[in-house]
Amino acid sequence: MLIMKRTFKLLRLRRLTPLLLLVIALSSTAFAQHDQPLRSITYRLAMSRPVSHLFEVTIEIELAKDAAAKSLDFQMPKWSPGRYAVFDFAKNVQQFEALGGICPVEAKCKLPAFPVSRVDDQTWRVAMMNTHNLTIRYKVFGNDLSGTFSQLDTRHANFNGGSVFMYVVNHKPDPVKLVIEPPAGWRIINGRMVQRDRGDQREWQFPNYDVMIDTPTEIAPDWSEDQFEVDGKRYHVIIHSFGAEGGKRAGLVRDIEKIVRAETAMWGAPEFDSYTFLIHFAADDHSGDGMEHLTSTQIIEPGALSEEGVYASALDTVAHEFFHVWNVKRLRPVELGPWDFTRPLNTRGLWIAEGFTNYYGHLMKRRAGLSDDKAFLRRESQTITAIENAPGSSLMSAEDSSLAAPSLDGAPHAQQTNLANTSISYYPKGELIGLVLDLIIRGKTNGKASLDDVMRRMYEEFYLKSPNASYYLRGRGYSTDDFQRVATEVAGFDLSEFFSSYVRDVQVLPYNEALGFVGLALIREQARQPFSAGIVVDWQDPESLTIGVVRPNSPAENAGLQAGDEIIALGKKNVTRENLLVSLARYKTGDRVSITVKRDRRTIQATLLLGEPDRFEYRIDERKDATPQQKTLRAAWLTSS
Repeated sequence: MLIMKRTFKLLRLRRLTPLLLLVIALSSTAFAQHDQPLRSITYRLAMSRPVSHLFEVTIEIELAKDAAAKSLDFQMPKWSPGRYAVFDFAKNVQQFEALGGICPVEAKCKLPAFPVSRVDDQTWRVAMMNTHNLTIRYKVFGNDLSGTFSQLDTRHANFNGGSVFMYVVNHKPDPVKLVIEPPAGWRIINGRMVQRDRGDQREWQFPNYDVMIDTPTEIAPDWSEDQFEVDGKRYHVIIHSFGAEGGKRAGLVRDIEKIVRAETAMWGAPEFDSYTFLIHFAADDHSGDGMEHLTSTQIIEPGALSEEGVYASALDTVAHEFFHVWNVKRLRPVELGPWDFTRPLNTRGLWIAEGFTNYYGHLMKRRAGLSDDKAFLRRESQTITAIENAPGSSLMSAEDSSLAAPSLDGAPHAQQTNLANTSISYYPKGELIGLVLDLIIRGKTNGKASLDDVMRRMYEEFYLKSPNASYYLRGRGYSTDDFQRVATEVAGFDLSEFFSSYVRDVQVLPYNEALGFVGLALIREQARQPFSAGIVVDWQDPESLTIGVVRPNSPAENAGLQAGDEIIALGKKNVTRENLLVSLARYKTGDRVSITVKRDRRTIQATLLLGEPDRFEYRIDERKDATPQQKTLRAAWLTSS
């Protein structure tokens, strides 16, 4: 929410009592939330010159007849829901202007220019000049296909509203209208079509700004549409392919339906009437993303549908994003809507919101019959291997990782950081917490309760049955304490120590206790290539063998190696990104290995003193003594039978 800034003289502040300060703060907040609504807010989006990558935005404002305002502020978000890094979308705004009055569509008007002042990096202030009608015009550069940014080029337009549309400060709760003017021959599609059968809808009404920007839209001449129904709900699969499909589209639609059926079987029928999967196969080798929305998801694959691995990757993302229909978009941490776009988001709950969604995304593919037990357990083994080999696992808790999201979630960093050694992602960490918590609840209740039950209870209590806490959406958000309480109530035993040790602290999760309930065990083995020497390769640099990260207290750090060093030789032999670990595996603990690197304009000779093996792999195996009861519990977990 936006808090109005008020200026007080220091002398007056010193005289105010704490109680009075609190009253002022609360009343200021309330005023910011409940300014008298504007009579109307209409957004118009045009793209007359796609080759320029410039979206042309017009905002038409009508004040209520009895309203008076000296000025209105227009603000560009610093970030967008679902991607928590700060991107400062205002940097792509150009040619902002304000005009007195509103010109009827297709009429030719010469409206007077109104004074505009730039208040800060994201805010433009317009003097109202005693008028009740105002037109704002600006352009936004967009040439990134993702779930956060926007792209306009000669092939298509794809926009995510937070990166394109400003909001009227203190009026985000107001209803808004959107009108899109596409290039000739281009068709519009999004998750809120009401004239879908006609295919020519150009206007939308939204209850507020937050819902408008939750509606990603594709505008192009050549996307395809397939449909299916599940429990009376209509699902639309929109595919925009920039590469060959290889005849795989029909199969992809059928498998998406299987995922929908598996996830609705757990949650129950969703509250929408229709839902849109907006899938791009970019075939550009760099655009890739997935983003959740209330009635749609936008998924971008960097390859073509016909290429090996792309089909499976798309289904992975579908299973994750569709689970967000419930977890995140409706059942949500208290900070997730409405949002204050003037500052980074801070929430402790992303290990639930995103991490549990990761867990269920993989589990739902198994329940949908798109993978088998071995594939699912192999996937979870890979996640355990990644987390337990990460140095940040012993330094950052799941809650702290959630709070650090603005620095971790794709955030750009101008300076070098040590985050690779000090942080973990709430995605895989939350996934493993979900896995372990689910099995412990199932095991200790003999299958009478599960994490499925916890999630359904949370959804019922906080979304379906709670009074609306804001204008944005039904229900209210939850805290991690709320989640702990509900999980304890559903499980029927105290989970406070679990949350204290594994959510708020960095203790290693009790994998074998949890897996033992379903007749499984976690096996830790030395990797076939046991030494990394503390070197993590920068795989973003395809031209050379460059060090991306140096692990702390490692042979590489002890030898004085640094991130950015280019490795030329190891043991006086040339080495590549592909054979670095193979080359290190020729040595043993205690060996001294010469290494040559280039740093800046210098060639540096150093020596690695290899310590104990530092690369381990984890594997989930079936216990030989697994009982029939444990196997039955496992089957219920993996198939939801």
